[in-house]
Amino acid sequence: MLIALRDYLSSQGISSLAELSQRFNVSPDAMRGMLSHWMRKGRLVQEQSGCSKGCVSCSPEQLEMYRWLETGADAIPLCQLD
Repeated sequence: MLIALRDYLSSQGISSLAELSQRFNVSPDAMRGMLSHWMRKGRLVQEQSGCSKGCVSCSPEQLEMYRWLETGADAIPLCQLD
């Protein structure tokens, strides 16, 4: 499922936790675990998002956004610690 998630995120660019959980039919917590795999590899980042409307009708999962990083300029460089 990690490869399917990678392919989907790569094609979409940015997706919410709610969208991903629904698409892959898993709980938000299970999806966070899968997303953390790609975040550790430096291929995915969690975007800062917030609703400015103040109506509090959005679930937190709808506001939790993730952006896929393509290789190259967008990639996060990782440093080796000695």
